[in-house]
Amino acid sequence: MVEKDVVRRGYDEIADIYASERTVSDHGVEMLEEFLAELDDSARVLDAGCGQGTPVLRRADEAGLNGLGVDFSREQLGLAGENAPGANRVQGDMTRLPIADGTCDGVAAFHSLIHVPLEDHQTVIDEFARVLRPGGRLLVSEGAEEWSGTNPDWLETDVEMQWHIAGAERTREQLRNAGFTITDERGIDMQFADHEEHWGFFSAQL
Repeated sequence: MVEKDVVRRGYDEIADIYASERTVSDHGVEMLEEFLAELDDSARVLDAGCGQGTPVLRRADEAGLNGLGVDFSREQLGLAGENAPGANRVQGDMTRLPIADGTCDGVAAFHSLIHVPLEDHQTVIDEFARVLRPGGRLLVSEGAEEWSGTNPDWLETDVEMQWHIAGAERTREQLRNAGFTITDERGIDMQFADHEEHWGFFSAQL
């Protein structure tokens, strides 16, 4: 079972280590740049599960957009403030976004949905639809195949981390259930130190 408190504690406890280990690659960045370019100059963009604010919140900030980062890790939000100083940040849970209905023009969720318990994935995607204005855009990443797992010594820190990946097929279904039309989908192979993973990036419109 994926426990949200485990994920939150993990990101709180090793925030600085994770930031130093994590590098922003080209994985999905092309789609992100296209996503941001489609929004108006005054657009409000939600980075859902923003973590340390890269790449989404920082790029939105650099583009002069009205960025808002939501994350349940206070330590990660602190780093996001350093990486995207012009963006607003708020601590919150993606299953109950602290945002009013229909107040966002775009929502991006990069590698954040994978930490949500599988039974809550539809709830989170429904929340994305709730906070978007009619015609609003969504960009979300998800592993291609369903998989759940845990690492009790993540990044060799003795800190536990958990994941729950719904897979591309179920994600497509959940997006459509929430009223989204999928406008683009791309598969990207991501190479890690000891293995390769296949990810899907979905662009959708309400």
